[in-house]
Amino acid sequence: MHSVRRRWAAALLLLPLLAGCFAARDGSPYDAGAGAGGGRLRVAMAFPPAERFSPYGADATLLSRLGVTEGLTRLDGNGGAVPALAESWTRESGRSWVFTLREARFQDGTEVTPAAVADALTHATRADPPPAALTGVALTAEAVGERRVRVTAGTADPALPLRLSSPSLAVLSPKAYRTKAGTRRGETATVDPVGTATGPFTLTRATGTTRATLHRFDDYWGGLAHASGLDVRFIADGTARTNALRSGEVDMAEAVPVSQAATLDKATLREVPTARTTALFLNTRSGPFADPAVRAAARETVGGSALAEDVYEGHADTGRGLFGPALTWAAGERPRPSGRPAAARVRNASITLATYDNRPELPEVAQVLQQRLRKAGFGVKLEVREYSRLESDALAGKFDAVVAARNTMLDTGDPVSYLADDFTCDGGYNLARVCDEAVDRAVAEAASRPDDAARHRAALAAQTAVLRTDGVVPLVHQRILHGVGASVRGVILDPYERTFVGTGTRR
Repeated sequence: MHSVRRRWAAALLLLPLLAGCFAARDGSPYDAGAGAGGGRLRVAMAFPPAERFSPYGADATLLSRLGVTEGLTRLDGNGGAVPALAESWTRESGRSWVFTLREARFQDGTEVTPAAVADALTHATRADPPPAALTGVALTAEAVGERRVRVTAGTADPALPLRLSSPSLAVLSPKAYRTKAGTRRGETATVDPVGTATGPFTLTRATGTTRATLHRFDDYWGGLAHASGLDVRFIADGTARTNALRSGEVDMAEAVPVSQAATLDKATLREVPTARTTALFLNTRSGPFADPAVRAAARETVGGSALAEDVYEGHADTGRGLFGPALTWAAGERPRPSGRPAAARVRNASITLATYDNRPELPEVAQVLQQRLRKAGFGVKLEVREYSRLESDALAGKFDAVVAARNTMLDTGDPVSYLADDFTCDGGYNLARVCDEAVDRAVAEAASRPDDAARHRAALAAQTAVLRTDGVVPLVHQRILHGVGASVRGVILDPYERTFVGTGTRR
């Protein structure tokens, strides 16, 4: 039985916290326009910290979106790996890469050295559960010169520079890592990102899961940020988050619900095509959907819907596959899997359909699917929870179906790694519990391709194998709406949802 990994419940606890379109410095697109900088920005975020800002789970993305953490590489607009803390790299062999570091400092004033980078990556490999980017990957790192670090994978890994762009592989200073009695030598017991990262903003204070205070890091290698700091509020309710923007309580609000878009002036909305796909995941291991013919019936019932226009009010694209139009190499692709079984005639098959309310459209999508499935002969019980209380049960197969929104490029930036994690027998985030020999072969074939173009083509072929199982039914490719005050400039519009505030963000 393959392992089930909880992304939102990391075992590592933190030390107590102190209670037109142009390119930004990092190459990401941002809103251009004149405007004076220097003031603090008030920011409303949709997801509160679930793991006390652990860098090894979902909070890693929160830290990167607020400009706190960085890795050796980052993703450019085309999904390729480009320099971040590493200014260049070369491949030594099928398994090893050498990264040359730029001159940079940690927020505690110490220098970013090869030894510190190797130490940070080593701690990530020992995290339990492991970061998503390292699922099934054996990785070692060592300093090999004054400015060089060698990173070696257990097997050939053509996507290693992409993998190192993951927010969960952020580089922190040695002071971030602490051990305690009872841990093995070198094993991390606590990780503290407060004042130990390398980004343009330093996390200085957190008040539970409601607020955080960040100050500008004046010695940032990429230049002085325009804003002097960030005052962050975590507001899970989308309507409340939008109201905070509309009333002037915050300057920026991420992920405005589509139902609230009409309440804001059009000048304050920024619509971002993303790599996030909302899909219906069917439990292929147990319950009614263990029967491929019953899965086919569900797919025919919910497929071809008008959810993009109805629920998302035109702020989404109809699902054509697992990879959406925000990914240039997948744009225009319309997979047509063959060999699927005929749909069964369903009579009174009882199922539990689950989703979460952190993304406000998902419960509405689930309600629409509930109605359609009932008309097709299913008895449907709908269960809606907050995500952190849903994930472990969903991964354990306690629901028959799950509606979820997944950014396919968030964890590693590599489509093959995403497919391996979500749809293979040993995958750690396999909501559909797919275990299919043809899928595993197709993903393994894609993983062997070294260059980007061939890897993308093989990933599309593996996608077809996944869709043939009917374990997942793509519904829509999402666009994210951000609310931005009229005086704010430089908000980063990132299709990979890894960055939001950068050096150029200001008011």
